[in-house]
Amino acid sequence: MRAIVAHAAKDVRIEEMDEAEPGPGEVKLKLATGGICGSDLHYYNHGGFGAVRLKQPMILGHEVSAYVDALGPGVAGLQIGQLVAVSPSRPCHTCQYCQEGLHNHCINMRFYGSAMPFPHIQGAFRQSLVADASQCVVADGLTAGEAAMAEPLAVTLHATRRAGDMLGRRVLVTGCGPIGVLSILSARRAGAREIVATDLSDFTLNLAKSAGADRVINTGAEPEALAAYASGKGTFDVLYECTGVAAALTAAIATMRPRGVILQLGLGGDMSLPMMAITSKELDLRGSFRFHSEFAVGVELMRKGLIDVKPLITHTVPLEEALSAFALASDRSQAMKAQIEFS
Repeated sequence: MRAIVAHAAKDVRIEEMDEAEPGPGEVKLKLATGGICGSDLHYYNHGGFGAVRLKQPMILGHEVSAYVDALGPGVAGLQIGQLVAVSPSRPCHTCQYCQEGLHNHCINMRFYGSAMPFPHIQGAFRQSLVADASQCVVADGLTAGEAAMAEPLAVTLHATRRAGDMLGRRVLVTGCGPIGVLSILSARRAGAREIVATDLSDFTLNLAKSAGADRVINTGAEPEALAAYASGKGTFDVLYECTGVAAALTAAIATMRPRGVILQLGLGGDMSLPMMAITSKELDLRGSFRFHSEFAVGVELMRKGLIDVKPLITHTVPLEEALSAFALASDRSQAMKAQIEFS
């Protein structure tokens, strides 16, 4: 089989590898589609992000869908040829945090395509993948591209759950990449009554508008546009911060009303925060990291037509052109979600 392997910044290769066979409780999958994520782009462009760096070659990818190719002993509920969304999250289910139901904080987490631990956890961008049957969520009725969007959707559903009650809330979303736009879809599904979105790209802002944002603001062209929302101690109840950029977060905090909730999704490294404003407004700063049960929920919402991710898939390229897809996905003037077609 072929796999997409990152060796260093700007050094990603398509390499030949041996296939594996499924053991008890496992399934062999024929990969269908893989979406290029922000973390994949960090590995591609910079060799990592923050303190996380590539220390050995690593297969990229964690947003994937696949067709069931073979069943290991003891597997039930799946059929050969069935399309599944594959959760990249593989908690151990035995550590302290798993026992407390905090599976996304598993001490022994094996999350596809992650250089956080060493040895690195190899990713899912490979033509043949052996996975635990529990990772596979039946995606009947969806396209392979939609099924591969279950992972980023789950990220925003987890953040929305972290926010608490969303009914009637006024929401600000900073950063309109895939996570930002999916946050708009998730917040609206949860009952938000007004959503304002900011970014520096008109292309992504137009997609945010199409996804349901009531107002979009290009903060490069209109740097003072958020100021009106800061009057009277602020406007917004909930902030989805999807840039990981200190300037975006600082500007957004000024628009938050007292006791608002800040959801930090963007992973751009450590940053300085206006702690006096956070303290005096009694703001809740809540990290949001990965997901667990929300993955299956996202698949169900898509299958029922309650969340439509198709407009976010702007490009699909064959495996043979996969390397060009990383450059394409980095261009926010024309790409939202670039996907690779494996079969």
